[in-house]
Amino acid sequence: MTVSRVSRILGAFGRGLAALAALLACNLAQPAPTPIPTPDLPTVEIIDPPNNVQVIDGTTFAFDVVARDATQGVSKVELYIDGALLNQVNPFDVVAAPVFRAQINWTAQGVGLRAVEAIAYRPDGQRSDSALLTIEVIPAP
Repeated sequence: MTVSRVSRILGAFGRGLAALAALLACNLAQPAPTPIPTPDLPTVEIIDPPNNVQVIDGTTFAFDVVARDATQGVSKVELYIDGALLNQVNPFDVVAAPVFRAQINWTAQGVGLRAVEAIAYRPDGQRSDSALLTIEVIPAP
C-alpha cells in the first residue's frame, strides 16, 4: 500500500468522523422539551394520634384527620386500618371544602401493630398521596 493511498483512506475516515460529529452537534442543539406540569394533589394529614403510639386493646379513640385542596376542595376522606376501609367521611354542608377536618372513631382490636392510612379525594376523584402511621395495640393490664 502506498503512502498516498493510506493518506486518502485516513482523509476519508477523518471526513466521516467530522460528519458524525456535525450530526451529533445538531441533535444537541435541539431545545429541551417543555415539561408538563403535574397537577396539585389534595393533601391529607393524620394529626392525632402520633405515629407509633401504644393503645390498650379495647380502647376507643378518634383519629383527627385534616385534608386540604385549593383547586376543587376535598369531597371525602377515607381511613383504612390494615388495608380495610374503616370509614369514609364527607363534608357536612357542602359538596367539597378547601379544608376538611374529620374525627373518625375506632376501637382498638387485636394485640399487635396496625397500619393506618388516610386518603383525601376531590369531587373529580383525584386522590391524595396517603398519610400513614402505625399503632401498636397492647394487651389490657
